[in-house]
Amino acid sequence: MFATEPGYESLQAFATSIGIGLLIGLERERQSDLKAGLRTFALVGLLGCLSALLAQITDSGWILAAGLLAIAAMMIAAHVSDPLDSGDPGTTSVVALMVCYALGAVVWFGYTSVAVMLAIATTVLLYFKAQLHGISRSLTHVDLLSILQFGVLALVILPILPDRDFGPYRALNPHNIWWMVVLISGVSLAGYAALRLIGARHGAALIGLFGGLVSSTATTMIFARHTRANADLARTATVVILLANIVVMVRLGLVSFAVAPEIVARLFSVLGCGIALGLAATLWGWRQFERSDTLPMPDVTNPTEIRTALTFGGLYALILMLAAWLQDVAGSRGIYLLALASGLTDVDAITLSSLRMFGMDKLTAAQTVTTITLATLSNLVFKTGLVLAIGGAALARRTLPGLAAIAAGLVGGLLLI
Repeated sequence: MFATEPGYESLQAFATSIGIGLLIGLERERQSDLKAGLRTFALVGLLGCLSALLAQITDSGWILAAGLLAIAAMMIAAHVSDPLDSGDPGTTSVVALMVCYALGAVVWFGYTSVAVMLAIATTVLLYFKAQLHGISRSLTHVDLLSILQFGVLALVILPILPDRDFGPYRALNPHNIWWMVVLISGVSLAGYAALRLIGARHGAALIGLFGGLVSSTATTMIFARHTRANADLARTATVVILLANIVVMVRLGLVSFAVAPEIVARLFSVLGCGIALGLAATLWGWRQFERSDTLPMPDVTNPTEIRTALTFGGLYALILMLAAWLQDVAGSRGIYLLALASGLTDVDAITLSSLRMFGMDKLTAAQTVTTITLATLSNLVFKTGLVLAIGGAALARRTLPGLAAIAAGLVGGLLLI
């Protein structure tokens, strides 16, 4: 909290509150028939800061509350006396002005960084009105259900689970297990939503990127199947499949950063080699592929379904126990064999399990990176089998060299460290 006497910090707070008002007001100035523009928002931000100062001096929070009510009453009266020509009730501008006032007050109490970040977020929300409305109109019942289900996973179930270790080897922590479920579900939901928004007419690159984010296996399978039916799709499918498998490694890096940031540098030196060679192979294929107006979409399921979440949580818990047991009876060889086996179908669970064991000091950084790399290689072998079994020779000739390049990059990176 600032001192009551004027000083540099006080002047800085006033200047910041004015700047916040100017930032939000600059966006509002673009609106036609506006009731509050650049100067009004700047003055309201300053008023919020001054009200906080007076509230501090008098030790009365009613001054802040009275200022907020006065701003709201002023804007409501302006809209009642002179309604907007568009018929819009103008509630967004009223709320934006109240937010500006509150942010000015927050600045005085020393939360400058938070206030500035919230001001930027507010301006972004105001600016992208049309885009946000377009997204909301495009959401289906299933999409809304997905968002609600993710809210249940993250905001209802996660907080009530005990954050203690249970079971053999003290390997099971319900809160940690469900946090991993929320993390993977959130990343997958982002890819799922992106796929729904871009549709099937926005190019191989976007489908490959977002398809890999939600499910590289589903993306590989659907394009292999369509290539079997239409050999002309082979060049396009090659780009999509390679990009989806490159995104898997990017995804593993992001997940590792969220769970164990201290290992990311070492892990990225391995994954980065695979990404680099994979991108080189993809760029070579990009020069040859035939663009299609409408491409098949990966047939992915809703990643936030409770049954899907429970399945992943159970698999993760099982691999945690197996990993702890194998580490105890067979050392690093046991965990490596588990990585090769479980990575065939799901690389996320073994990755999170090894990161968890690293956090518990049961695996070294080198052992953890090796485990994740082996699981990724095993997963690539499985995708190679899908391409050969489903896609046919035309797709295999173009895709397998790229998948082999990714694998070679991973092996080379692992040998380097």
